[in-house]
Amino acid sequence: MPYVIAEPCIGTKDTACTDACPVDCIHPKKDEAEFEGSEQLFIDPAECIDCGACVPVCPVSAIFALDDLPEKWKDYAQKNAGHYGR
Repeated sequence: MPYVIAEPCIGTKDTACTDACPVDCIHPKKDEAEFEGSEQLFIDPAECIDCGACVPVCPVSAIFALDDLPEKWKDYAQKNAGHYGR
């Protein structure tokens, strides 16, 4: 899993990252049915190409390379993968 969206996204769900992603691997988007019910956005670990385009556009600094994910948010790696059933 190249990148992970962590706790700062909860409640924010700013979709600048979805617009920046060249492979459309961040969901749910604003026009998807599950957007309203989801507390955060998720990166599909199988689709992410490790480009990092999402990182600088996140206004709450919620996106981390897996190796840089703070210890206190390590469980978000599984949470992101689990969202996609991986």
